[in-house]
This record gives sequence, structure tokens and C-alpha cells, in this order.
Amino acid sequence: MSTSHASSDDGACGNGSNDASNEDSALLPSFLRGEVEHEGESGRHGFHPRHFCSVTYKSSNIVSQYVNFLWPFVPLAIIIRYVLPNHPLLIFGLSYVGMIPSANLLGFAGHEFAKKMPKVTGTLIETMFGSLVEIILFVVLIVKHQEPFEGEEGANGDEGNLIPIIQAAILGSILTNLLLCLGLCFFVAGLRKTTQKFHAAVSETGNGLLLVAAFGLLIPSAFYSALKGETTLAKNSLGFTFLTDKFTPKTLQRDILKISQMTSVVLIIAFGCYLLFNAKSQHSVFHEVIERDEHGDLDREEDQARMRYTGTETTVALVIALILATLLLIYLVEQIEAVVHSGVPDQFLGLILLPLVEKAAEHLTAIDEAYDGVINVALFHCLGPSIQTALFNGPLVVIIGWILNKPMDLNFEIFMIVLVVLGILVVGNFLRDGESNWLEGALLVVVYVIIAIASWYYPNPDVATSNGIEALAVPAGPKHVTIDRALLMDLLTAAS
Repeated sequence: MSTSHASSDDGACGNGSNDASNEDSALLPSFLRGEVEHEGESGRHGFHPRHFCSVTYKSSNIVSQYVNFLWPFVPLAIIIRYVLPNHPLLIFGLSYVGMIPSANLLGFAGHEFAKKMPKVTGTLIETMFGSLVEIILFVVLIVKHQEPFEGEEGANGDEGNLIPIIQAAILGSILTNLLLCLGLCFFVAGLRKTTQKFHAAVSETGNGLLLVAAFGLLIPSAFYSALKGETTLAKNSLGFTFLTDKFTPKTLQRDILKISQMTSVVLIIAFGCYLLFNAKSQHSVFHEVIERDEHGDLDREEDQARMRYTGTETTVALVIALILATLLLIYLVEQIEAVVHSGVPDQFLGLILLPLVEKAAEHLTAIDEAYDGVINVALFHCLGPSIQTALFNGPLVVIIGWILNKPMDLNFEIFMIVLVVLGILVVGNFLRDGESNWLEGALLVVVYVIIAIASWYYPNPDVATSNGIEALAVPAGPKHVTIDRALLMDLLTAAS
């Protein structure tokens, strides 16, 4: 199979063929090699404001086009942030809605960029662009994180400790892609065609990687849960309980942090292997799968007739989307304290609300592809971001916390990590037969809704937690008294 190339939007020309079965085909963007894939050719060069606005408005599908009507919320959020800084809930709401068109532009620009590249590499890069919002969110959260003062009780997201929200957002992103996005893809595809069949190379590879990633994410939490009851306490002659210098909760927390950091390095290496596998080892297989899907696209002629960005316009769109998304995410994070105080639980905010807005672009793209019958590409857009979150984005924020000397670890709430593992197993069971229908999609969405309901009632970390170091307390009648060891030793010395 060969693919012809037309002149690029930068004025360079390239002729020849590209053998789809060649696993060593060039992986650089085609417009950087002096050629453009025929699907990505714009027929123009440079930057044209009128065409740029027209292409941006029409976007890649009708749903994305409707999303563009939300653009007024972006400048409104920026204005309100500085004009009415004392209205945090209004700023959060406007910024949250404004993130949807910003993420949509980033996803669309990434889609246009991918069209100018070889198919497999383009799909991988498009997935990575869709995850940039998530990476920015995690970085902003860890930078804004503040350690509670020594002796401060009830530390949670509304007191500067954003780590529980980051941890919930990591797992929520995986669940949103696997249950909500994939479920909606199966559902809309089943409405148009009774049964959808997908290639085993996509489903089996993706599900296997997710199981490995879940294992890596589970280890720190399991390690903590197994040993938190074994920390050593001692009593003195006066009956006071204090920590010894042996295996203390502080020692356990330090070990968990080191395990998380080392595990994160290993998971990032695994993600590199995954990229290499897709780009080289299985390049021809994935190329043929994607090529076959695109030829079966029910809206193929309409898609080919759409206007395209030039290379310059693609770059401009990416820069604009990244700047706006970063600004709005900063505004969101600044108002988390007020949102939590208003009654929204930490876990619901991290597990449900943040992943929904950060993954908006990926979800719209995947659902549109599924509706058009491009089920393998849609599946790639559901499993790919989940794999990237588990193997790269989550571990990356641990590494960044390590560099910034902030105790970001992978010690998740047991309730949350169990949900992720069960979610992966449920999805794997549906993928096993290589077919999907609207009922399977509806069931996945139902599971996601049940998780959302449970997360709303899940207590904040200051009320109850399965992965935090509990405050050291000793019984004192009906109350508890927190004992500082240094103060206790001074008292004992004075008493003797």
C-alpha cells in the first residue's frame, strides 16, 4: 500500500511513496521532512487570520463546533479573576467552563498536527497533546501544594495540602477514560451499527499495559496498608504512649515516599517501551489497523473536504490553547479552597470534576470517531490516555514533587485504587471478545455513575483516611491528647 504526498503548506515539495508495511518508516512530522500526508494538506501556507478562525470554528466535528460557543467564558473568566477576586466560586465556575473550549482547541490542533505525520506516530502524538492539559494541571497542583504546619490537624485540600486531590485526579483520569469515555464510544457506535469489531493488537496491548500500570500504582498503597499496624509504640512508667526510634509511622511514610519515587522511574521507563513498541515493533500492524478504519469511516468524504490548518496555523493554535489552558487551570487551583469549603468533597473534586474538564478534548474526539465507525482509533484514544496517565503523567508529578522537595507519593486511598483495578478488569472482560455493542457501553457508564455517587459521600482526608499517618494520640478519659515526644521527654526529665 502506498500513500502519495502533496506539496507542504510551507512551500516545500515531496514526491514518492510510503510503504505501510515498512516498520522503519520516518517518524518525523511530514511537514518537517518537506512533505505533507494527503489527509493533512491545507493547500495554503503561512498564517491567514480569516481562514484560521474559520477552521477553528468548524473544528473536526459538529460537537466540537458547538463547544466553540463556550469561548466567551474564557475572557470572562480572566476578567472576573481580576475585577471580582472576592468571588471564588464564580471564578471557579467560569474557569471550569472556559477550560472546555481551550482543551477542545488543544485537541483539535493536535489532531491537525497528527494529520501531517505518519499514521501511527500521529495517533500517539495526538494522544499526548490531549494529555497536556492533565500534565499542566498536575504541575500547577504540586507547585501550589503547601505542607501543613507542624502540629496542624485536619490537613486537607482546603488547607493547602493538594496531594490528596492530585492522587484522586490521577485515578479519576484513568476511570473517566476507561468507563465514561469508552462506555460512550461503545454506546454511540452501537446506535449506528449493532456490533463493532476491533483489532486485538489495540485492545490486548492496551489492557495488558493497564494491568501492569495498576499493579505499579497499587504496590505503595498495599505496602502501607500491610505495615501501618506494625509501627512500634512504647509506654513509659507513667503510662504515656510515645513513638520509639524503631519502625515508626514516620519511618513508614519515608519508605512509602522512596518506593513511590523509584516506582515512578520504572513506570516512566515502561511508558518509553510502550512508545517504542507502537512506533517500531508493531508499526506496520497499527498502521494497517488505522488505515482500514479510516477507509471505513462513514464521514470520510466530509472529513477530507474540511479545511485544514497550515503548519504555521497549527503551531499558533497549539500555543494559544496551551497559554489559555494554563491560565485557567491556575485560576481553578487557586479557588479549590473555596470550593471545598462550599461543600464539594476533596475526592469528588479530584476523582470526577477535574478529570472531566481536563479530558474534554480526548472524549469529544474519541466519541466522534466511534460514531463514525472508526472504532479502533476511538479505542486507542480511550486506552492511550489512560496508559499515559498511569505510566507517565502520574509518575511524572511524583518526580516533580521529588525535585521540589514535596512529599508527593503513590499511596492512594485503598477505596480509590481498588476502583481502578476493578474498572480495568471490567473493561478487559468487555474487550476480550473483540466486539462491542451499545449495552456494554451503557453498563460502563452506569459503573462510572455509581463511582461518582460513592465519591461524593467519601469523607475528606481530615475526617477519615486509609493512607495517611494518623495523629499520635493516647486515651485521656472521653477525649484524646496529642503528645509531642520532645515535650514528653522534657516532662519526664523534670519529673525525675
